[in-house]
Amino acid sequence: MTLPAEALPLAIGTALSIVALTVVLSPLLSDKDNADDQLKISKPTNTSAEGTAVAALREIEFDKATGKLSDKDYDALRIKYTRDALAELRATDNLVAASAHRAGAVTDDVVEAAIRRAKDAKHDCAACGPRPEADAVFCSNCGRNLAGNCAKCHTPVEHAGARFCTGCGEELAA
Repeated sequence: MTLPAEALPLAIGTALSIVALTVVLSPLLSDKDNADDQLKISKPTNTSAEGTAVAALREIEFDKATGKLSDKDYDALRIKYTRDALAELRATDNLVAASAHRAGAVTDDVVEAAIRRAKDAKHDCAACGPRPEADAVFCSNCGRNLAGNCAKCHTPVEHAGARFCTGCGEELAA
């Protein structure tokens, strides 16, 4: 039986529609349970210092904020990626500590030195106490001179324009 010439395009269109519909609906009609596949989010391929789990946490935070992720899915993924991120951060901390130990540097000494430098940079007013302005020459509260301390003996320099330390006689920086 042959088809009339007008029916040929209709038959080809119908056949293509059936094939397309089969391809589109085949995941929905399959027997295997793919509920777990829908919950999975592929980890980003971030190989930077912050780690992939931290990047995944940021990703799910964004997806939650934009409404792409339900509360239930967000909670499950947050727990998983938080655990992974903590493990990555601990591993990174261990590597940093090991490399610092191999180099002979103790990180606590570096921190203590930074704190000491910050304290030395601040000036104390005899009347008002420590001042928050690191580069102040005069107290912002009472107006007294905050010339600082002698670099050699750390004696406070209290006179504005003093050229020599009253404790050791060292010439002061101008």
